[in-house]
Amino acid sequence: MNIHEFIRARPHLVWSTKNYDGLSAEAIVEATLNYGSWEDVQKLFKILGLKKVAKIFHAQIQQKRTNYRAVVKHYFTLYFQAHAQ
Repeated sequence: MNIHEFIRARPHLVWSTKNYDGLSAEAIVEATLNYGSWEDVQKLFKILGLKKVAKIFHAQIQQKRTNYRAVVKHYFTLYFQAHAQ
């Protein structure tokens, strides 16, 4: 399974588009971490790798504006510090 097949199977994570093949890995990571279940997150880690997801997440939260909910940002900051070093 690739990243686009993953998101195509979970349209509830990206309700604003039907162009699943046009979504970037960054958009898919953000949607999955924000709105996905723990099972979705684990599947994302298997597809992209934990370190790549962590790298994308850290790049996104360094930006001036971010779409992560505060609780999600806090949780995954701690999670990646503990597991993706």
